[in-house]
Amino acid sequence: MKRSPLAPSAFPTLPQIDGVELATAATAIKYHGRDDLMLAVMAPGSAAVGVLTQSATASAPVRWCRRRLAQQQPHALIVNAGNANTFTGEAGWQHVRETCEAVAAALGCRPEQVLAASTGVIGEPLPVAKIVDAVPKLASSLSPRACIWQQAAAAILTTDTFPKGATADAEIAGVPVTVNGFAKGSGMIEPNMATLLAFLFTDAAIAPTALQSMLSVVADQSFNAITVDGDTSTSDTCLAFATGKAANPMVADADSPVLDDFKGALERVMTDLAQQVIRDGEGAQKWITVEVRGAEDDRAAKVIAKSIANSPLVKTAIAGEDANWGRIVMAVGKSGEKVNPDRLEISIGGIRVTEHGRRIADFDESPLTEHLKGREILLGVELGVGGGRARVWGCDLTHGYIDINAHYRS
Repeated sequence: MKRSPLAPSAFPTLPQIDGVELATAATAIKYHGRDDLMLAVMAPGSAAVGVLTQSATASAPVRWCRRRLAQQQPHALIVNAGNANTFTGEAGWQHVRETCEAVAAALGCRPEQVLAASTGVIGEPLPVAKIVDAVPKLASSLSPRACIWQQAAAAILTTDTFPKGATADAEIAGVPVTVNGFAKGSGMIEPNMATLLAFLFTDAAIAPTALQSMLSVVADQSFNAITVDGDTSTSDTCLAFATGKAANPMVADADSPVLDDFKGALERVMTDLAQQVIRDGEGAQKWITVEVRGAEDDRAAKVIAKSIANSPLVKTAIAGEDANWGRIVMAVGKSGEKVNPDRLEISIGGIRVTEHGRRIADFDESPLTEHLKGREILLGVELGVGGGRARVWGCDLTHGYIDINAHYRS
């Protein structure tokens, strides 16, 4: 598949994380000629937390993770691409168990210490034998080397055109720590409490309650602030693992000032990954930032921003480089949130289009058109209602999106 024109120039160099080993394998679950199975193993005593899809048709691996995260005995994570193991009945749950039992047998731990995630086609039985047969070789090839991170990120892709990774350094009580992450996602993207598939690893020593608190907050500011098509996946899974190998003093309070630098690093990694997902939106040619200010509160601002970013009319106007700002007015109005039309101001590319509830007199549209010819588009809305604000990232809607999804199962 042709690489997205919005993609970064290269996969970043992710350093080793003490206490983390990775491996990949090819099983031909759906894809041929590439790895489609990834195993991560964390040192004993690591913490694991997550945010998972709120979809009422959540996958079997999501439901498995909900139970295992509550037990806090993580040792491994196994992820397959090509089959979501969703809406597969009791067999789907059994296939997760068989997968985790195979991993546990290979690693010498219990199945309950293995987390799982799947991504791909919904409703197809998972060919679990292909996974089980690959596990022994997968376990024997585990490596802590830095080069393995890109392989791991590539193994979990579906319709993505490039692997997505990010890293950041921080200090906790003067001790250097690192955060690495990789993610996948291109379509069926409007996360609700989580994202597509995203996995974060750090050598920091942080208690699960503190790590969970930070992950939930930052997920809302990053992964939950993106949309490609307005569709929340059945498989959205974001997991974070902390091995404690950096040997900083254990931190149990998420509000402790000693974690401020780490929070910044976590936010940089998760925001970078979230934005890479948008840059790989199915068929995307343009990256869209929607900034809303003056809403009743932050929640209302985010609802309005998502209404704009999800509007097919707004997205196709941008794809066609048509400065049809009336579509933004429409999207604001349909949001259901409080709006004062007489104070509504709209801007495109930082150029104000309206004032006092109407178009600016003798407005010259040519600078807007020039802005829309670029790859990165900025839409601004000032509501004049309150102090709420939000920023959301999205992409345009092109015929490429239709082509990809019309042939997704073939």
